[in-house]
Amino acid sequence: MKSAFACALASAVLGLGAAQAETPEVAFNAGVVSDYVFRGASQTGRSAALQGGVDVDWGAFYLGSWASNVDFGDDTDAEIDLYGGYRTEAAGYALDFGAGSYFYVNEPGGADYNYVEFKALASRAIGPATLGAAVYYSFDYFGVDEEAAYVEANAAFIPAAKWTISGAVGHQWLDVSGDYATWNLGAAYALTDQLALDVRYHDMDSPQAEDRVTAGLKFNF
Repeated sequence: MKSAFACALASAVLGLGAAQAETPEVAFNAGVVSDYVFRGASQTGRSAALQGGVDVDWGAFYLGSWASNVDFGDDTDAEIDLYGGYRTEAAGYALDFGAGSYFYVNEPGGADYNYVEFKALASRAIGPATLGAAVYYSFDYFGVDEEAAYVEANAAFIPAAKWTISGAVGHQWLDVSGDYATWNLGAAYALTDQLALDVRYHDMDSPQAEDRVTAGLKFNF
């Protein structure tokens, strides 16, 4: 699956050259969160995480990388993501098609944490609100699971300058572990043009999980 992802990224780069895409634009981000939560589940044992990434855009195409420390109760130290895709518009909808490869540093032998996931996203702005939906699919998911799918509906609303209220409801299907639903709701405040504070409530319907409130600062430059 990793080789398939590499081929997809190579095809994207070749497509960019053939289309004589505009000059690449590079953006960086860094942040800290009180708990790294992914689809309702803590990735850091309810502890804080330092995170950062880089994104490169060539017109409608993009590539990026992002990393965070993690704590699964074993020797795994960090998650490193590599991703790419294509953005376009149709009938007033913003569309995003892509794939991501997720690597875990110092994963134990046989853990099989690394995986590749494909995605399709759509969203539409309606006044101060944006409504969206997303579908993710993996042929060989994290850990013991093989096929996995995640579907999400999300929304964001700007009630006033510098404020954004957003939330999402999703369902994760897993072929070995139990399926579950998850949701989050929070608010972000732009402290400056580059720095934002986000406070968010997360929950999921798994008996092994607990609801939680997280806070995070993200700096874009």
